[in-house]
Amino acid sequence: MHQKRHVIGLCGSHRVGKTTLAQAIAQQSDWVFVQTHTSQVFAKHGLSPSESLDFKTRLWIQHQVLDAAVAEWQAQPHSFVTDRTPIDFIAYTLADIQGHTVVDFAALEMYINACLQATREHFTALIAMQPAIPLVFEAGKAALNQAYIEHLNTVVLGLCHDERLQCPVHVMPRPLIDLQARVEFVLSTAQ
Repeated sequence: MHQKRHVIGLCGSHRVGKTTLAQAIAQQSDWVFVQTHTSQVFAKHGLSPSESLDFKTRLWIQHQVLDAAVAEWQAQPHSFVTDRTPIDFIAYTLADIQGHTVVDFAALEMYINACLQATREHFTALIAMQPAIPLVFEAGKAALNQAYIEHLNTVVLGLCHDERLQCPVHVMPRPLIDLQARVEFVLSTAQ
């Protein structure tokens, strides 16, 4: 009997436990954990995800991030879970835009559409993870700015409800912080 292939994307701000959860899911299922390598893509091109970039450069590097992730996802023949999705890529791109930012809106729209298309092509479901777990400083991890994390959460939730997405989305309740309960929540979405 042929088993259905599941591709679950965990989306949300940094520091919400996506990578930890994806690893735990892989350990408790027959799914592979596919880790994204956004920081490495930035570093390969001499950039840092935390530095301020002009819009043209930001959009260019975000295309590189999307292309690298899609290549990873396409290489997976079996069910997998990943710790970033194109929804995250859009959210970080949008969060970088301020009132004074000069934006080529047509280029931005093309990027958003490319991300939405990649989501539709590669994922059977998304899990939107909200800020809930305690924030603990760790060297090399993203900033602990709670307001920025909440800002990104709002953008991700909005994107998850965009009618163009056309991919099932499950929002993990904030009170669900126990790792095993989170694993069970995600696995139950694939039933």
